Amino acid sequence: MRHLLFVLAFVPALVISAAEPESPELILTKTISDLDAEVFDAFNHCADAAQLNKHSRFFANNVEFYHDSGGVTWDRKHMIANTKKFACGHYTRELVPGTLKVFPIRGFGAIEQGAHRFCQVSSGKCEGLADFVMVWRHSEGRWQITRVLSYGHRAAEGTP
Repeated sequence: MRHLLFVLAFVPALVISAAEPESPELILTKTISDLDAEVFDAFNHCADAAQLNKHSRFFANNVEFYHDSGGVTWDRKHMIANTKKFACGHYTRELVPGTLKVFPIRGFGAIEQGAHRFCQVSSGKCEGLADFVMVWRHSEGRWQITRVLSYGHRAAEGTP
């Protein structure tokens, strides 16, 4: 009986802590992390036209994409054309674990920052590494990317 009372004494504390709501920062980080996974799952399979179309829907029509070695594109149409031409079927993208940071933008959405690596589809080698920033707008219940910066492209650690 003593053991049962001892165990029951801790049950309310466990229930209360389990029921505590997550902070808005944690919810936002999980939301953006999940969106990042969706965007780049579609990107990684964009040789399939349906996946390329899915990928494109994550971007605002007037998205600006700044790429330190590829230049600037000023809208979704041209950005997706470049993705189709230069990326689809050629390489995939992976988020570098532990690098994702999310910052709220009051009244607008969020900034996503991190590092990603690129892997050649033909060889499976992940030789490219870069930093990125994406600006997400939340409007009418929908998240869309309005700005992308992909920069600092370099060889991944351990590659020549």
